[in-house]
Amino acid sequence: MLRGFTIVFATLALVSARAASDSGAEAEVERDATSARAPQVGLIRIEGAIGPATASYISRAIDLSGEREDECLVIELDTPGGLLDSTKVIVQKFLASKVPVVVYVAPPGAHAGSAGCFITLAADIAAMAPTTSIGAAHPVSIGSPAGGDEKPDETMKQKLANFAASYIETIAARRKRNVEWARSAVKESAAISEEKALELNVIDLIAKDLPDLLRQIDGREINDKTLRTANAKVAEIPMVLRERIFQVLWRPEVMFLLMLIAIYGIIGELSNPGAIIPGVVGAIALILALYMAAILPVNVAGLALIVLAILLFIADIYAASHGVLTAGGVIAFLLGAVMLFNKAEPGFRLALTYIIPGVVITALFFIFVVGAGLRAQLWPVRAGREAMIGETGRAISRIDAGGGKVFVEGEYWNAVSDTPIESGQPVEIVAVTGLLLKVKPKTS
Repeated sequence: MLRGFTIVFATLALVSARAASDSGAEAEVERDATSARAPQVGLIRIEGAIGPATASYISRAIDLSGEREDECLVIELDTPGGLLDSTKVIVQKFLASKVPVVVYVAPPGAHAGSAGCFITLAADIAAMAPTTSIGAAHPVSIGSPAGGDEKPDETMKQKLANFAASYIETIAARRKRNVEWARSAVKESAAISEEKALELNVIDLIAKDLPDLLRQIDGREINDKTLRTANAKVAEIPMVLRERIFQVLWRPEVMFLLMLIAIYGIIGELSNPGAIIPGVVGAIALILALYMAAILPVNVAGLALIVLAILLFIADIYAASHGVLTAGGVIAFLLGAVMLFNKAEPGFRLALTYIIPGVVITALFFIFVVGAGLRAQLWPVRAGREAMIGETGRAISRIDAGGGKVFVEGEYWNAVSDTPIESGQPVEIVAVTGLLLKVKPKTS
């Protein structure tokens, strides 16, 4: 029996050893396959203002690049700035990323301003193309509720600037970059060229193009990983449809247009009750505009001026101000549109190419379309017999208190008149009683 147990244990040990050997061989084969696989680099391009859609795009690209086990993710950046909340999301994603992130300020002439400065400093590797710049990261206040420059608003501006300065200092220290310059970029809106940025240890290298960038970062060790990028395949990660739509929609121009549509639709429905379609379209546009206002940095004072302009337009339709109220409405609407995003980041400000046409179209809309509709509602009834009052006819017989006949609009009518009217004379209708007209002589 002892001999039998010995044979069983020996057999189990042999099987276990063979299994371990096979497992080790499979692992070795997998490692060889991984090492033999051609290296790949992910690439995305960010151009324009940084917003929620941009943050979503970058986050998805980092996750996808990590799943594909790319050597790194290269982000070509050219931005005037963006929203601080979206910037924080991107920076946090950078710091938690397993795949190395390379921010490349390109093409030549590009600028990493404001939010772009935070994003560049937060990258594992920061690079710039020739004739590019970085800096001017001072935060722009979105204004107080009253839209004024009161002391509490100045206090909030100072708090926001201090927060941004400490935040960018933390990022620069984490990536072992120039902390002092990073602070000056926020406090003093400092901006420098790519050569100065390399000299001050703000970035790691200057690359003339993407292949040059991949050659220069080849062999660098990031997060215990040695990059193999010299001959790596570049796999671009495009925006999905949802991200493209939000990238287009989350713009001040779109919100401004939605506000105009909401104004035209709702006022058009009120001036023409029962049209339905203008009211539905206006209500949908209003809801979308309010939703975007919760994300975009809107100046409340500008919004209040636009509302005041609408009230002045409507008031001028009812009041005989000889255009004074309409002129005031045009001025208020223009100032409100200019102020609506005036305290936002440069990438989220409204251009005059949208403001001027919007003001002109809105003024014409209220003067002609809404004005005509409301005046039509205020007119007296002009149909049936009431429409005959004031009409001119011709007496076809003598007309006096006893009666007579007139010819009006192709018809013969019985008529009476307090003043005798001879046959053939023109008459004016002053009243209609049943089938009897009361007329008076028509003076020239």
